Amino acid sequence: MRRSVMMAPSILSADFARLAEEVESVTRAGANWIHVDVMDGQFVPNITIGPPVVASLRRVTDLPLDVHLMIANPDRYIEDFARAGADRITVHVEACPHLHRTIQSIRATGAKPGVALNPATPPEMVRWVLEDVELVLVMTVNPGFGGQAFLPRTVEKIPLLREWAGDRDDLYVEVDGGIDPSTAPKAVKAGADVLVAGSAVFGRADRKKALGDILEAIAHI
Repeated sequence: MRRSVMMAPSILSADFARLAEEVESVTRAGANWIHVDVMDGQFVPNITIGPPVVASLRRVTDLPLDVHLMIANPDRYIEDFARAGADRITVHVEACPHLHRTIQSIRATGAKPGVALNPATPPEMVRWVLEDVELVLVMTVNPGFGGQAFLPRTVEKIPLLREWAGDRDDLYVEVDGGIDPSTAPKAVKAGADVLVAGSAVFGRADRKKALGDILEAIAHI
């Protein structure tokens, strides 16, 4: 039996001047996780936040904090983000020359490890670590900025990931980028079970309806 799709609003599109209120609004609206995009201006062409913001979020929400490290040398910061309260820490395969070691470092902190794939990165790059992670994040845009257009062919990776994972029912496949009511069905049909949505949620005043519209679009898949 297929499990329910999880919604993970991305604070990248939130109003940072009132971040606690923004997180509270999507929590009330039915969010399952809070997705936290961390960018360093090196791995991606943008700079966002660090562990202090994650620690602040931890104080205002009981939802799992899904921390996505779009940074070079993520090993240097894993313990900092875990101590700040990250429940899941996802690193990019492209940024980790010793991926097994990085995954082990995440697990050693008590956080759940994940691995991410850029749009042009083949899924084979994570095939040999699938048994070691609890989440694979398939980027459906090139990372670095919110509000980008969904890249349809990226979801072709998802059925392969599901096939390689075999009968594992504890591996989440997450998609991030351009997710809205028109694109979410494509990702879910392919096998995604966590949807990251930024501007499609935080760009609307009625957060409950924003999340509801996405869930309605995938309701019969």
